[in-house]
Amino acid sequence: METENNNLIAFQGELGAYSHLACKELYPSMEAVPCSTFDGVFSSVANNGASFALVPIENSVVGRVGGIHHLFHKYDLCIIKEYFLEIHHQLLVKKGVSLSEIKFVRSHIMALDQCSSAIDKLGLKTIPAADTAGSAKHISKNNSRDQSAIASTLAATIYELDIIKSNIENEKHNTTRFLILSKNKPIEREKDKEYITSCIFEVKSVPAALYKALGGFATNGVNLTKLESFYVGVKFTQAQFYIDFEGHIDDQNVKRALDELSFITTKMKILGVYLADDHRFI
Repeated sequence: METENNNLIAFQGELGAYSHLACKELYPSMEAVPCSTFDGVFSSVANNGASFALVPIENSVVGRVGGIHHLFHKYDLCIIKEYFLEIHHQLLVKKGVSLSEIKFVRSHIMALDQCSSAIDKLGLKTIPAADTAGSAKHISKNNSRDQSAIASTLAATIYELDIIKSNIENEKHNTTRFLILSKNKPIEREKDKEYITSCIFEVKSVPAALYKALGGFATNGVNLTKLESFYVGVKFTQAQFYIDFEGHIDDQNVKRALDELSFITTKMKILGVYLADDHRFI
């Protein structure tokens, strides 16, 4: 069950960011609170500043979102939901500016890369910036008419900008997966529901440790949907692993797989058990 201590959900970025858009789509009655860093998002929930945190974990075009994994160790929060948002980039200008006037486009480097075909076709010079919504905010306050930004429809509304070209992304399957976190614990299993479990672990420093760690999932018929390695701290001698797999921790095959995993790990933490989003089955 999802419970709220207050009506606030924290996200990283400026108002109008894609994370803000995801907050509004998922929890339209909640107030979205912008934070400058991912650490600030986690901290907001841990210190009761917000009920939920929403963070991007991966994108179908650019892959993993960095700066997230180590925070699962730092804060004792639980993943309670996943959400998939289709990303549509808009070319924004100040009110009344025509397409022929603009010479520059400002946005996050990933958004610029994802819209490279349209940018090249329009002959615009790129200005990499910290984020998409911040770029929209910047041109809204700038008097120059040769500036444009790539951001969301929400950013256009918030900063009172015109959408001069819509959906300019190169790939039409551009989708970001978000995780929603709270202080809640894993949910109880319901019949006929599909679940995802997320886990972080560190294997013992022995030959074939990862092979042995994953073997229990194979022999018990548990399907892994995500596997990533990452480092915590400054040493590169001992990697940790983030995994998502299908199933609930109350399922017998999952219990057996996790039991086998425990024999070859020095650290293991269940990050959350949550309903699989319908987007997975499209």
